[in-house]
Amino acid sequence: MVLAVPLALVLGLCVGSFLNVVVYRLPRGESLVSPGSHCPGCGTAVAARDNVPVFSWLLLRGRCRNCRTAISARYPLVELLTAVLAVAVVLVKGADRDAWLGLALVLTLIPCALIDLEHRIIPNKITAPAAVAAIAIVAITHTDRLPEHLIAGAAAFTFLLVAALAYPSGMGMGDVKLAGVLGLFLGKSVAPAMLVALLAGSLFGMAVIARKGTKEGRKTTVPFGPFLALGGIAGLLPGPAIIGWYVDSFM
Repeated sequence: MVLAVPLALVLGLCVGSFLNVVVYRLPRGESLVSPGSHCPGCGTAVAARDNVPVFSWLLLRGRCRNCRTAISARYPLVELLTAVLAVAVVLVKGADRDAWLGLALVLTLIPCALIDLEHRIIPNKITAPAAVAAIAIVAITHTDRLPEHLIAGAAAFTFLLVAALAYPSGMGMGDVKLAGVLGLFLGKSVAPAMLVALLAGSLFGMAVIARKGTKEGRKTTVPFGPFLALGGIAGLLPGPAIIGWYVDSFM
């Protein structure tokens, strides 16, 4: 753990930098590989010294070295969030194979949430490989749990599909697919994940209605992907403990 935590921190920062590329380029149909990182204002390629996660942004005070165009604070925040969640997974799951599934889920949820927040879509190019990765990781690390995860994935998918069919303006198929992916990653812990997602989404919707009024509030489109991502993190980290408490207390 002494080595695993700082390693997770550094790798989280680096992978978070790549996730920024995914979030910006994937919805626009651009290559994730080329061209390399460049200033959105002047197009100048970002030098290696200016591409260090978080620290370069702080040293340059959030501006391009060449043209001084402002660079969004979202970039270092995504890098920092990825690193913090990676460390949290290692601390909760341990520095062994049990962390693989959690780390893969974190790297799936961050771009899904941010892309949905900005573009109102959850790309199949993320959810489809994530579903395959979840099944493969469970099959390799905990073969005996694979049926549980497959059933959880089907159950979460079906649950949200029914909601989408009943209320099509409030739920999209991207949300349904992401719910299925959550089930594949979390197994039975998808139950508290879905509960947190629905509760958070409902509270946010109530806050919107309270602010804008019932008529305008109901017309406001709220992406559900970020709430599913929040629920996914809840299911991943405290989820097993919640399931254990429920079983011990009520069953």
